[in-house]
Amino acid sequence: MKYKSKIMDEKGVERSIARITHEIIEKNHGVEDVCLIGIRTRGIPLAVKLGENIKKFEGISVPVGHIDITLYRDDLSEISGAPETGQSSIPCDMNNKIVVIVDDVIYTGRTARAAIEAVFSYGRPKLIQLAVLVDRGHRELPIRPDFVGKNVPTSKSEMISVKTTDIDGESGVYLCEI
Repeated sequence: MKYKSKIMDEKGVERSIARITHEIIEKNHGVEDVCLIGIRTRGIPLAVKLGENIKKFEGISVPVGHIDITLYRDDLSEISGAPETGQSSIPCDMNNKIVVIVDDVIYTGRTARAAIEAVFSYGRPKLIQLAVLVDRGHRELPIRPDFVGKNVPTSKSEMISVKTTDIDGESGVYLCEI
């Protein structure tokens, strides 16, 4: 993988997350029933940051958890051997909640579809919304995020690499050649 350009630096990522936070608050007329669920791996620190921002902006702590979508993927039969699964942490009863699924990048929509299916295994939310830091296009399913930090049109020979301080020691978004 070869880095082509830096799309967002740490400050750009922080600004995008702050804007997404405000959009979540505005679209839901507050955060009374909101629950944030990050998709492993880099959706988790983004969900945590959104939760911290909501606390800072609204003075309310919303439940923040994470979900492992491995067993809900539609390409599970193509993965050789036994798939490695991680733990999910669902911080509240999902029934009648506004669940905001958080991921770093949306591409084909298949990860989002798997996350929606996984959420339904924990209850019946009132509403499911999708927040992503980067939308790179090329959807294969009719899925559209509700909240987007940045739209970055890519070719199929490119990919987006999101780095978070918690996992990678730095924060930024990069366009890469595959």
